[in-house]
Amino acid sequence: MPSVDTELGGVSELFMLLASIAYMAAFVFFVLDLVKSSKTISGVEARLAEEQAVLTGVGGRSGASAAVPSDAATADDSMEYGSGRPRSSARTAVALTVLAAVIHGVAVVTRGFAANRVPWGNMYEFCTTGAFFVAVIFLVTLTRKDLRFVGSFVIGLVVMMLCAATVGFPTPVASLVPALQSYWLVVHVSVAVASSALFTITFAMSILQLVQTSREAKVAAGRPDKAKFMRIVPSALSLENLSYRLNAIAFVGWTFTLMAGAIWAEQAWGRYWGWDVKEVWTFVIWTVYAGYLHARATRGWTGTRAAWLSIVGYLCIVFNFTIVNIYFSGLHSYSGV
Repeated sequence: MPSVDTELGGVSELFMLLASIAYMAAFVFFVLDLVKSSKTISGVEARLAEEQAVLTGVGGRSGASAAVPSDAATADDSMEYGSGRPRSSARTAVALTVLAAVIHGVAVVTRGFAANRVPWGNMYEFCTTGAFFVAVIFLVTLTRKDLRFVGSFVIGLVVMMLCAATVGFPTPVASLVPALQSYWLVVHVSVAVASSALFTITFAMSILQLVQTSREAKVAAGRPDKAKFMRIVPSALSLENLSYRLNAIAFVGWTFTLMAGAIWAEQAWGRYWGWDVKEVWTFVIWTVYAGYLHARATRGWTGTRAAWLSIVGYLCIVFNFTIVNIYFSGLHSYSGV
């Protein structure tokens, strides 16, 4: 059995703490960006209203978009980056997220070297590695789409995952039990972690979609806009469309996870499927997201119904990872708590 380097494991935990601090700082700046941008846009609208009142018949609210300064420029419904330099708070938040992800990556790698294996053999490692994948996928997506508006929600979830790993599932560096000593651990779990990371991002977007849908309905009805920070967020339909595409990609990964798990189960236990509680909930998650994709594509389940299905799917993932692992005994109970 490979030796374990507990000293290097302590170094990994130190880097994990530093990464958490950097993520917290990024979260603060993402929230600050929402607040500052909302105030800037409100100020521009107030100024335009005063100008319209004075210059009757000239100008009007149609010039609001052009009058917004570059520091408050937001993505349109295509979520492409607009002209002008990025908002200062958002730019700082993204830079801090990059720094945190680099430190986080070092923590994950040193954990792997300390244990002489891939660092996802128990709940602590799955949670910390999963949080790393969430941050990296979010940063990669930022190179193509302007999703800075969802940064506070995504990075907030990353911080929660790291807190859960550190406080709820602290696990010392150790070797794997024999059943996990297989190359299928790398294949099966890595794809599961990546898929779960994508589902985490779409979960945040679905929450925003529900908030934006409610806001749009109130504004259309002439009621006061109490969620002014949502002004820098694209429309609910745009959020839904991108969430659907990302869910479709993640669903392919989860399908592979289910298939790879069955092949591994045949090698480890001599059967592809045994109705173990972990296997059942993995299939439940697959079914929920399959229903979501099918209902939206063929049955016209759009809007809030689609968002709620996406949210239910992610809650099933959380249930599978926490409640099932902690309170249900089964063949997967050795995964660590």
